[in-house]
Amino acid sequence: MRKKQKIEGVFRGNEKGFGFVELENEELEDIFIPSKYTNGALNGDKVELIIFKPKSRDKRAEGKIVKILNRERNEIVGIFQKNKSFGFVVPDDKKFGTDIFISKSNIKNAKNNDKVLVTILKYPEKGKNAEGEIKEVIGRVDEAGVDMLSLIKEYSLPYEFPEDVKDEALNIPQIIDEKEIKNRVDLRDKIIFTIDGEDAKDLDDAVYVSKIENGNYLLDVHIADVSYYVRDGSKLDKEALLRGTSIYMLDRVIPMLPVELSNGICSLNAGEDRFTLSCSMEIDKTGKVITSDVYRSVIKVTERMSYTDVNKILTGSDQKVLKRYEKYINDFKVMEELAHILKDRRLEEGYLNLDIPESKITLDNYGIAINVEPYKLTFANEIIEQFMLICNETIAEKFYWLEFPFIYRVHEEPDYEKITETNKFLFNIGKKIKVSRNNIYPKAFSEVLEEIKGTEYEKVISNLILRTLKVARYESENKGHFGIASKYYCHFTSPIRRYPDLFIHRMINEYTNYCTNNKIEEIYEKAENYAKRASDCEKVATKVERDAEDIKKAEFMQNKIGEEYQGIISSITAFGMFVELPSTVEGLVRFENFNSREYFNYNEDLKILIGERTGKVYKIGDTVKIRVIEANKLFRKISFELIDESKELK
Repeated sequence: MRKKQKIEGVFRGNEKGFGFVELENEELEDIFIPSKYTNGALNGDKVELIIFKPKSRDKRAEGKIVKILNRERNEIVGIFQKNKSFGFVVPDDKKFGTDIFISKSNIKNAKNNDKVLVTILKYPEKGKNAEGEIKEVIGRVDEAGVDMLSLIKEYSLPYEFPEDVKDEALNIPQIIDEKEIKNRVDLRDKIIFTIDGEDAKDLDDAVYVSKIENGNYLLDVHIADVSYYVRDGSKLDKEALLRGTSIYMLDRVIPMLPVELSNGICSLNAGEDRFTLSCSMEIDKTGKVITSDVYRSVIKVTERMSYTDVNKILTGSDQKVLKRYEKYINDFKVMEELAHILKDRRLEEGYLNLDIPESKITLDNYGIAINVEPYKLTFANEIIEQFMLICNETIAEKFYWLEFPFIYRVHEEPDYEKITETNKFLFNIGKKIKVSRNNIYPKAFSEVLEEIKGTEYEKVISNLILRTLKVARYESENKGHFGIASKYYCHFTSPIRRYPDLFIHRMINEYTNYCTNNKIEEIYEKAENYAKRASDCEKVATKVERDAEDIKKAEFMQNKIGEEYQGIISSITAFGMFVELPSTVEGLVRFENFNSREYFNYNEDLKILIGERTGKVYKIGDTVKIRVIEANKLFRKISFELIDESKELK
């Protein structure tokens, strides 16, 4: 980059005042912006900047913002702080960059410590705060449900469906159209299962596996034919595209489609006739797909199974469950057999089997977090995972060779520089991802994951490798999927909750029509635009879901102040270390909370902390004992202190 060249990007603020600008070209590194050069930019604003200090070997380029091109927000959620004749709103987003001054006439009915939604009237300039007016009082800061409602307002999520969209959904019959059956393969007399969590309501996939005479397996995957009901250009379709994805916020869902579809006519409820798109695959004993077919069908699910019950069947651990499903036991054993074959083949090809358990957060009737623990996965979950992966690959490969407009799930290889940084961590445990700048393959990562499997480092290294990888996204061009070591991949199996899946269904259903109506170029353009929209919506959904978890984890730890736990060092920085507890709760131990007479230096190259006097070393994966000293759900922050350290250094 030439010095003084004007560049555009998105400003990402830091609560300490400085920030970074993300460039539109994702291959380029973010630009550091010192606090004195932010020029009033707020978190999320699109800006124009110039570089005044080029990138060096160990430092990012530094820049100065010269123009605000577009403000991302004109509304913000925060806590209202009232004075005698005016007030301030302190934003929930600590990276926003400014408190918002509220004049007496703009306070409306807000009271001190209310959570509010404020409209920005004047943006900060020349050292002055932003100014605004209270648009809505969300509720008292400690009131049940206000935390999640605040998130919804903070991200401007479409919580309610517009009336015309609801009307369109209500007009869709809740039973299938008998006239349509003749256009489909009738599978209503076949054994078919759904396998989901106990509390799942939108059931969009069903499966069955059988062995055929030549010793191969026939895997049938049936996916709800949402595109039959959500027609291209309809009000439902436009709203689904706007939302892009369903968002799951622990005790509530912001769905992509109204409940009449998501839990009703599109949900593959047991014993009810449903329209589906089916993918039948003949798979040999090595896990290779020999032949496949995709077709419209009508099914009637035989049994609605849960992961828990399927696991009990596979392990033979519950006689009551075994008795209830006695006639299907062999069916599930065949599923288990095929899933093992598929997973083994995938691992051989370099599939990254990351051990990163999700958090299971239990809320009481008032929405208060009462427990946090790792979400326990069984091989029943793995069965569905493997079946959906092979189905998505099969669909993607078919459409790639048809050279037809499509949306692919793309996951490109990681940057060599990021791998080099990760190898600095791995050096501490004698491991290395063996790659060169021009030779980066998934197998190099999966080999390290296999080597540390079952060790105390497994979870930490899985997280490290995840941070090294690029973020998957949607594109109209196939670029493969690094994480699952696949040349072709798409999302076909969840059209109730993801728009790209719905678009793909539409392409399959109307392939013949589109080929003959000379609209191919128009569809290519749609695929490109929809892919970008879906990727943007997914980013927001990921942030919202992560924030919801952080809030509830902090809430859960609020009454654990003073309690002691053992945890694993998950990350080391220049200001301290992050420690993850067995529950999946993570907190920061700052240097001042090491409770040690020792001074620790941060070794940037090795990513370790070294005691200046004793030479004591802290590295990622080490087990330490901590005490909880802070848990603040408003700031989404948990802090620990190390204990017993002073005794060790006497």
